[in-house]
Amino acid sequence: MHQIKSYIKFIIKSTNQHGVHSPFVYNLVTKCFYDHSNYEGYKKILNYKKELLKNKGKIKVTDLGVGSQVSKQCERFISEIAKNAGTTNKRAQLLYRLTSYFNFENILELGTSLGIATHAMRLGNTKSKITSIEGCPDISEFTKTNFKVHKLNNIDLICGNFDTNVKDLSSNTYDLIFFDGNHQKEATLNYFETLLKTAHNDSVFIFDDIYWSEGMTEAWETMKQHPQVTVTVDTFFWGFIFFRKEQIKEHFIIRI
Repeated sequence: MHQIKSYIKFIIKSTNQHGVHSPFVYNLVTKCFYDHSNYEGYKKILNYKKELLKNKGKIKVTDLGVGSQVSKQCERFISEIAKNAGTTNKRAQLLYRLTSYFNFENILELGTSLGIATHAMRLGNTKSKITSIEGCPDISEFTKTNFKVHKLNNIDLICGNFDTNVKDLSSNTYDLIFFDGNHQKEATLNYFETLLKTAHNDSVFIFDDIYWSEGMTEAWETMKQHPQVTVTVDTFFWGFIFFRKEQIKEHFIIRI
């Protein structure tokens, strides 16, 4: 019900490029969000996901986050995880474009799962270094092997608890952090605060499912008001945070 109400509000308030007066955000919307080019990398992302959807193997799932809304079983089919928890084709393609558009070099991903989003980011900039954290040991091992099969190099897949690993990585600097793991308010705010020190002027934080629950929406609203945050973009399924000091604080709601 929260998601339905939130989506109705989003549709009413959202706009396209014609409602954007910031040159930075206007270019992002027109040259990246609304880029309808059919990139060669899209085929590789789609084929990667197709293989997962056909995989009838099973994995023991250890869920350290808020849990799955679709299945609570401890053992799940790989195809089921790819279908219900994997990044959609549309979002994977957007991640590909974003990584290419901003030319992200150092990327951190919280929540690897089967690596669909990771794959998209790797193809978006093949020179980038990606660190990805996955809490489930069996999923982590499967995905790590799958990356090798598909020759996806320069990806450091860490298996462990987000709380511990986020602290260990907080001394690094990242161009992009994709938060796609623990969808709980307190955990999300904790990761945000801990990883703020890794951001520079041109860093981008992307939060998945900001309307997943009332708690996630509250976390999103809290992060928007942080003094280090200057620009935010709400696309309903993702929330973008920018730290560009040369820009006035402004919040955008964009339909994609």
